[in-house]
Amino acid sequence: MNKTLSFAALHFTVAFLLGWLFTGSWLVGGALALVEPACNTVVFHFHEKVWKRIEQRRAQRAQQTAAAVML
Repeated sequence: MNKTLSFAALHFTVAFLLGWLFTGSWLVGGALALVEPACNTVVFHFHEKVWKRIEQRRAQRAQQTAAAVML
């Protein structure tokens, strides 16, 4: 969860700065900093969960293969 929160902080900052630099509006920068990173942070969290599951399945298959070879 810490990794997700640190990613969110960086993402909020980048979204705000880019929104402000492109438009010159603090309001647009602030809106982008709230909406876009919030959505991406949620997506990132689930992305990480999916990848952990994939890695676990790969590790299980490797163990099963190693066990089958030993027989």
